Amino acid sequence: MEKNVSNSEWYVLECLWESAPKTLMQIVEECREKAGWAKSTTATMVKRMGEKGLIRYEEGGRAKLFYPLVKREHVAVRQTREFLQRIYHGSVGIMMNTLAKQDGLTEKDLRELEEFLEQCRKEKDET
Repeated sequence: MEKNVSNSEWYVLECLWESAPKTLMQIVEECREKAGWAKSTTATMVKRMGEKGLIRYEEGGRAKLFYPLVKREHVAVRQTREFLQRIYHGSVGIMMNTLAKQDGLTEKDLRELEEFLEQCRKEKDET
């Protein structure tokens, strides 16, 4: 399930992906620390995200317990695709070329890319 997630929604999801469930007040505290949000801002964001189907809650005694409904991996894939399309017209090659020319790739990055590409080749050969 791929859903659009705003930068603001990402803060709340990060909080829940780290460890869930969390109460609203735990989310409020983390968003205050990370983003400087007021309690009302966080409460509004949590409410909207529930309506959007990004998070859910269960009654948990004295406080509602909130859980993410989307997985980090799914959100990251969608966000990455959108970024790649918006900035590099969908071309991984152009993106890598830009990073390499700007000294954005370390030796470690290059080794990781080589290992990843080799793994992709092996998987492709197996299919």
